[in-house]
Formats: sequence, structure tokens, C-alpha cells
Amino acid sequence: MRQTDLMPEGHTIHRLARQLNDSLAGNPVLASSPQGRFAEGAERLDGLTLLSAEAWGKYLFCEFDSGDVLHVHLGLIGKFRSRKAPVPDPVGQVRLRLQNEAIAWDLSGPTRCELISPSEQEQIVGRLGADPLRSDADVSAAQAKFASSRQAVGALVLDQSVIAGIGNVYRAELLFLCGIHPARPSNSLTESEFALLWSETVRLLRIGERMGRIVTTDPAEIGVTRSRMIAEDRLYAYHREVCKRCGSSIEVLKIGGRPIWFCPSCQPA
Repeated sequence: MRQTDLMPEGHTIHRLARQLNDSLAGNPVLASSPQGRFAEGAERLDGLTLLSAEAWGKYLFCEFDSGDVLHVHLGLIGKFRSRKAPVPDPVGQVRLRLQNEAIAWDLSGPTRCELISPSEQEQIVGRLGADPLRSDADVSAAQAKFASSRQAVGALVLDQSVIAGIGNVYRAELLFLCGIHPARPSNSLTESEFALLWSETVRLLRIGERMGRIVTTDPAEIGVTRSRMIAEDRLYAYHREVCKRCGSSIEVLKIGGRPIWFCPSCQPA
């Protein structure tokens, strides 16, 4: 399994928001753009107080006391890394650095890094679906979209306007754990199947947010705790040749524009 395939998904952004709140919120921050591409925005943020950071799916919103909102989407290769004091000079193409006396956060390679207004934030959030890691997630709205769609489950699960935060890795693993073939029409799911899909999504994203990595396998099946699992043991189906659970050959379909790995034995059509 290639670690480069583990792109940022919703758990990453929620973990990042929590860490930003713990380390920066409530006090003025120094802002700079070592790369220069966000120089104007950084100058506007410099010296402001970060009120809060919050995640909605794969989107990060940082609210400042000026009313400005920093909108970040990491995309496929973006990183937001912390550097503890004494803070070293920026390394690489750092779009934005936020720091205080104790820590600096360096943003590099994002798809989106911009200042927006609260109303623009509302517009972005309005286009997103239920976020399984948020207490205000509208589960019934997500279920209604599944019930009314003939799209393949594997496509709808990736649709951020339906469920916000699931990427290609979680998609494969969630459908595997629920025993759902990725090509099934979404409206063929029973209420109990959707309920299981939602509960597993919440469970796995919470584990990922806590650990800082995607781990879907059951420790009882592997014989070690999640924290001690090697990369090869953390996933059941994604990017595997053989099913981790039953030993059948893993198959690959292209659904929703991206490949999905599944076990034809554990996920019958």
C-alpha cells in the first residue's frame, strides 16, 4: 500500500482544527507568507486574534476578531504542519505561517487559501452535506439523498454535498465493513443498511481524528492495538490485492471518477 495514496480526509481537518484551537486560539497571532503568494492576506491577519478554528468535511475555517475568515482546503497534497519553539525558518513553499511564542503552523500546497466573509463561509457550508464528526450533522438529509438517488453507492458516498469528509480510502473501507457492493444503487439500501453505514462512518472518522491516521481494521483480528499496527495491517480492502478478512482477490471498479477496491466475497452484488 502506498502511503502517498492516503490523502487528507475529514478526520485530518477536524484534528487540525482542534490542534489550532488548542495552540493558537484566544490570542493574537503573527502571520506571514514566506512563499509570497498569500502576502496580502497574511498582512491583513498579522496581529489579529484567532477566535476559533472549525472543520466542515474537508474544509477548514479560521475566524479572526476582525471578522475575516481564513478558508483552507488542503486538496491532495496540502499540509498544515506545526513547528514548536524555537521556531525554525520556513522550509519549502510555505504559503502561510501562523505563530505565537510557543508554536508556528506552516501551510503548504493547499488547493485553497483565502480570506472570506462570514456570509461567504455560509454559502460554502450550504453546499456541503452532513459532516459525521459534527454534532449538528443532518443525518436525515443525507439519508433522504440516498433514498432518492439511483447513483451507485460508491459514487454518492464521495459526493461532498451528501456526506462531507469522506475520501477514497474511507469510501472503500466503509463499504467493505458494511458489506455493501460499491455499484449498488443508493436507493436500494435499507434503513438498517444506511444506519450501519452512517454509524461506521462516525466511528472510523473519530478513530482517525484521534490517531491522526486512517485505521479501519479491528485490533482483535490483527492481534495488536491500533497504535502498534504497521501500515500493511491498517486497512481491509483499499489498495490491497487480497482481502484482509477472507483472503479473496480484491477487485477494482472505477466509480465516481475514481478507483474503488472491494472484496466480491465480503461485498456481494
